[in-house]
Amino acid sequence: MAKQINTIGVLTSGGDAPGMNATIRAVVRTALSKGKKVVGIKRGYNGLISGDIHEMGSKDVSDIIQRGGTILHTARCLEFIKPEGQKRGAEMCKVFGIDGLVVIGGDGSFKGAEKLAGLGINTIGVPGTIDLDIACTDYTIGFDTAVNTAMEAIDKVRDTSTSHERCSVVEVMGRDAGYIALWCGITNGAEAVLLPEKKNMSQEELIRMIIENRNKGKRHNLIINAEGSSEDSVKLAKKIEEVTGISTRATILGHLQRGGSPSAVDRMHASMMGSIAVDLLCEGKSNRVVAYKEGKYLDYDINEALEMQKSISEKRYDLSKILSI
Repeated sequence: MAKQINTIGVLTSGGDAPGMNATIRAVVRTALSKGKKVVGIKRGYNGLISGDIHEMGSKDVSDIIQRGGTILHTARCLEFIKPEGQKRGAEMCKVFGIDGLVVIGGDGSFKGAEKLAGLGINTIGVPGTIDLDIACTDYTIGFDTAVNTAMEAIDKVRDTSTSHERCSVVEVMGRDAGYIALWCGITNGAEAVLLPEKKNMSQEELIRMIIENRNKGKRHNLIINAEGSSEDSVKLAKKIEEVTGISTRATILGHLQRGGSPSAVDRMHASMMGSIAVDLLCEGKSNRVVAYKEGKYLDYDINEALEMQKSISEKRYDLSKILSI
């Protein structure tokens, strides 16, 4: 017999991502429409362990769909990695009568959700990360906004780089995944992209390419560097300038990629995924993660999802061909 769900908790964990508020809004309003009580848990698993838990109504999520960040705040919780912390979290769920929990975050957040499911708390994960690094889904909340933010910033860097006939090395976020770098490399018309997932040009090859471009009359070069690649952006820029004599600047875009009003794509998928998460809990399901795959919303067992591998396909993304267009 499926577990009766009367109170649903929602938390955001790990790095924030544009669209998380849209997910929170969808969870709250979908649950209320089904006659369920909803509580918001502040600061991720830290708030769960400490009991920073508050009831949420429809008005609490008014006027947030367009806001970046997360109204519930977020934090990383080292204590929750340990079994003692996980047990404290499960006990706190029981204290507050939380029957089901929606966890919005990345793979680290899902590992915590899986532990809670094993301790009797029905949990559903919703993929919220700008990195697009969750293998079971083609889409993660925040990626679309983040990559557009980065693309627009790089366009501006290129404007000034062209004016001064410089070479620009621009570092984008993504942790160990190169999807933001890949998309920006293509959409910003970069001369080279350095990714964590593949063997990149050596410094010597990169410098030779820049010199050859100069000999052809090209007066500016743009290199996109993923933060997880083997190259240090500042050191690379210094090396290029030393060898070529071309003025070279490193620009690290940093956390601006996590901020800003979410795009229509992020608002739409975040809202759908939040609503589906509540539906799954009300159906008695647990230890699942919502995904968007090949145009359809699906759900996977969290353990299965965490075991999946994701990599940038050499066949699909032949950068030597794409970047020459």
